[in-house]
Amino acid sequence: QVQLVESGGGLVQAGGSLRLSCAASGFTFTFSSYVMSWYRQAPGEERELVAVVHSGGRTMYSDSVKGRFTISRDDVKNRVYLQMDSLKPEDTADYFCQSSRNGYDSWGQGTQVTVSS
Repeated sequence: QVQLVESGGGLVQAGGSLRLSCAASGFTFTFSSYVMSWYRQAPGEERELVAVVHSGGRTMYSDSVKGRFTISRDDVKNRVYLQMDSLKPEDTADYFCQSSRNGYDSWGQGTQVTVSS
């Protein structure tokens, strides 16, 4: 059973940085074969895609975070990271890690990020 555990959230002032981490375990196939993503959900809003890292390292970002956030993966440690720089109050949300392979998705419980102005 896939387990994803996020960490690294917290309270930070606008302009600051945070690094989120997602520890993954329980995969049927090798971790490197999974597409890993970060999503976020602000209060009263729908969950939105933030960043994706594909098998092999190709990345994609939402327009709202492009140039400020960096997603990366460590296929030896089975971890995925989200480096968040130049944070803005509108980045305040719960951040979720997702794994995906052949249409099967798994989610973590989330970590809260609050950016004060």
